[in-house]
Amino acid sequence: MQLETWLVYVLAVIGLSLSPGPNGLLALTHGALYGHRMTLYTIVGGCVGFVLVIALSLFGIGALLKASLFWLSVLKWVGGAYLVWLGIQIWRSPPLGVPAPDAVVVAKPGSWLFRQGLLSAISNPKVILFFVAFLPQFIDPSRSLLLQFAVLAGTFAVIEFSTELLVASLASRISIWLARVGRRFNHCCGAAFIAIGVALPLRG
Repeated sequence: MQLETWLVYVLAVIGLSLSPGPNGLLALTHGALYGHRMTLYTIVGGCVGFVLVIALSLFGIGALLKASLFWLSVLKWVGGAYLVWLGIQIWRSPPLGVPAPDAVVVAKPGSWLFRQGLLSAISNPKVILFFVAFLPQFIDPSRSLLLQFAVLAGTFAVIEFSTELLVASLASRISIWLARVGRRFNHCCGAAFIAIGVALPLRG
């Protein structure tokens, strides 16, 4: 993968990690309820789930490419349209927030938190649709698919882990901030996805 392509991917993944989604909300909630150290289990579970979904999506796309490179072009344009649609949904979504607990919070074991993060990542069909739409923009059919998987999945996992850990560590402050400016924040994230969906298929 060329450095220029990887940098575009990094910027896109940062935008995805910062945008509203089930795992971000879970990290925010668990950070507020159980503290950022215990939420590490949630975050790691989510990252493992995302890597599994990336593997399924990328190797499924790879099998399709073996049949015809024409489908890479089709996937890019369909994927771009999906990213635009996703941006519109994010633009219109309500701001994230963490409701104050009504009762004393009971501590949960790390395995339970890990499982919650994992299931949140793999049980949402929108996640699979996103990666099927997103990954073809960065695949080079002439290079090793396994190596590209390592780069794409590894980069995504590191950025997602860092972002969710930051969210969990600052849960109480971020929740207050999102309640105040969350809708404008969603507008910025949504606009970014619309721009990505329009621009990426136009790249060579």
